[in-house]
Amino acid sequence: MHSGRGWSFASLLVAALVLLPLIALGAAALRGDASLWPHLLQHVLPPTLHQTALLLLGVGALVIVVGTGSAWLVSAYDFRGRALLDWALLLPLAVPTYIVAYAYMDLLHPIGPLQSGLRAVLGIDSPRDLRLPDIRSLGGCIFVLGFVLYPYVYLTTRALFLMQSATLIEAARTLGAGPRTVFVRVALPLARPAVAVGASLALMETINDIGASEFLGVRTLTISIYSTWVNRADLAGAAQIALAMLAVVAALLLIERRGRRSQRYNTAAQRARPMTPTRLSGAAGVAAFALGSVPVVLGFVAPALYLVERSIARLRFAGLPPSLLDATLNTVSTAAAATVVIVALGVTVTYAARVAPGPLAQASARIAGLGYAVPGTVLAIGLLAPLGAFDRWAGDLIEGFVGGSIGLLTLGSGAALIYAYAARFLAVSAGGIESGFARIAPSIDHAARTLGETAGGVLRRVHLPMLRPALAAAALLVFVDCMKELPATLLLRPLDFETLATTLYGEAARGTYEDGAVAALIIVLAGLLPVLLLARVGRRAAETLP
Repeated sequence: MHSGRGWSFASLLVAALVLLPLIALGAAALRGDASLWPHLLQHVLPPTLHQTALLLLGVGALVIVVGTGSAWLVSAYDFRGRALLDWALLLPLAVPTYIVAYAYMDLLHPIGPLQSGLRAVLGIDSPRDLRLPDIRSLGGCIFVLGFVLYPYVYLTTRALFLMQSATLIEAARTLGAGPRTVFVRVALPLARPAVAVGASLALMETINDIGASEFLGVRTLTISIYSTWVNRADLAGAAQIALAMLAVVAALLLIERRGRRSQRYNTAAQRARPMTPTRLSGAAGVAAFALGSVPVVLGFVAPALYLVERSIARLRFAGLPPSLLDATLNTVSTAAAATVVIVALGVTVTYAARVAPGPLAQASARIAGLGYAVPGTVLAIGLLAPLGAFDRWAGDLIEGFVGGSIGLLTLGSGAALIYAYAARFLAVSAGGIESGFARIAPSIDHAARTLGETAGGVLRRVHLPMLRPALAAAALLVFVDCMKELPATLLLRPLDFETLATTLYGEAARGTYEDGAVAALIIVLAGLLPVLLLARVGRRAAETLP
């Protein structure tokens, strides 16, 4: 019992560390000058809220249409290439939004390869005579984010379509309903909870985005927070804008939670034989494969091929960028250190709920998972004040002993980044480890404790060896998420400390696309690993369906 209380206390401490930046954010906003609020309400929040709302509406509509349509296509129809599309539709998840925006800025530039090639085919010399819509616009940002984030809807909706009962579909067809009617009046209403869950996840990623929005000229709440702190050094103003952003995130979370409750109900109601896909052959099969390939090409293939071509050109012309090795080492070392911390914290939170189940452990686990729903920019702004206060206190304390200044302990090192990554991605680690614990029967714990083993000994000698696959999968997902994270890294990195993400951000801001392509390609190659793992897990789940 005593050891159970110890694990509960450790879990509560982890939850407090995750909650600290949000509490500090509110305190920083309240300490700000009250005269800032009229300025924010009149000049800052209306345009940024308007742009953010339009972006969320546009991206939401696009991910729902593309994600749901793709999921129905590979679930309800069988055609040549369907197995390839089934996992290829997940590939855009491997590419961060800011990398796709970076690629399309050059691909769709008036003198870029696409428009130049199109004018060459049509025999047009001047860019003024034929010019496609500017990608640097709200519509361009919706296009980029929508075709990168639709897999969130595809994943959740595909899983629900696979579990839908064949009897419902066959009954509708018996009553004379055609394929379109079956989809609109039977399949889609049953899938609405899954669509809501996937769309809300995509929208939370949209509101967390900073690189794509800034590259494409859309001033969102995230951009306003970043510019208020970086350009004006106004922490209180940035915190006040961040509170408005948290209100938007809270609304998205409410939609996601309601969708999950409904999804559990609809799923539990259907345990019958899954539907049999309709076979398409000939021209219909070719058209289905071509239609399903469009999101893959726009969201992954086109930007990936661009990055490969630009990287080869850069390496042939000037070799490897001299700063890229340092950025890669910084990225890998920081992400690896953060992964070790995050996995350890994930084990702590999930094991506490196992050995000391109760309201305290459950509440701690939920609070510890809040960080994933909070944008990286908001977490970073919330951490600036408490970490700065800690640095001042520790500096004064150590200076009193050694008689010299030691500088910033956390904000001047990678510790602040690791803290932000841990608060942001702890839910990813805890979720994977929790699924691993679920496969270990409680009787094993009871047997070990009966033999005199402590709770810590059971974890070390029994659970950790059995959890190796779950720990490895969680570590992989966390590592790649840390490599790709841009908003928190931009705000909390030490001086003269560049990662692959910040290197790419800087090169895109300067317009030197070739120099940033190699960094972007490394991030994409790393991002492919968890996507392939996810596709493998999805195939296994589909094979085990009744």
